[in-house]
Amino acid sequence: MVTMSSGKPPASPFTVQDFQLVLLRRMADHNPDLVEGARRTLGASIADMREANKRWQAMVRSPRARAAASRYRSVLGVPETVLTRKVGDLECEAWLWPVPLWPDLRFEVLLSPAGAVWNEWLIRAPGAKGPGLHTLADLTPWSCTVDEAARAFPPARPLEGTAPTRWGLAFRAPDEEGVRREVVAEFTWGLLQRLTVR
Repeated sequence: MVTMSSGKPPASPFTVQDFQLVLLRRMADHNPDLVEGARRTLGASIADMREANKRWQAMVRSPRARAAASRYRSVLGVPETVLTRKVGDLECEAWLWPVPLWPDLRFEVLLSPAGAVWNEWLIRAPGAKGPGLHTLADLTPWSCTVDEAARAFPPARPLEGTAPTRWGLAFRAPDEEGVRREVVAEFTWGLLQRLTVR
């Protein structure tokens, strides 16, 4: 039996490097300079980032797409850490993977008891020292995660994001003179991107 080749080379596997480029692609709208520096650290071109994002979107939207949890395992491998988290009265599994671009962070996928992905974002690595968040000056791009900002400036009110990978928080935080200001913080993949101070 003869197998006819389509003439196209087989697609290369989607790697952790590609996944980091996907994370960066969504952050480029808010912080292009930071993203450019991170992309160069990875030794990747703008075309590489676009191609990684295109392939990721194709995987997500394919009619034969894997379940989200399986897709992350296929790309990122076996989770470095598996934790149990309480969400209300439910016990959920959290899968954590290292992200070389941000050594103190982990990519977390939170699974429902039925195995569906409830959340997917960057968090501080267990045991890693988080940032000291005291005033508006401490809230710089990429300095903190959603939960760190919420803990530092309670009570924080979650806001609907403009895309599935985006979140918002509304809270009050002091400026450098100690005056408490109304703040809206925007996050992409769980990492702070920008502030609007009122």
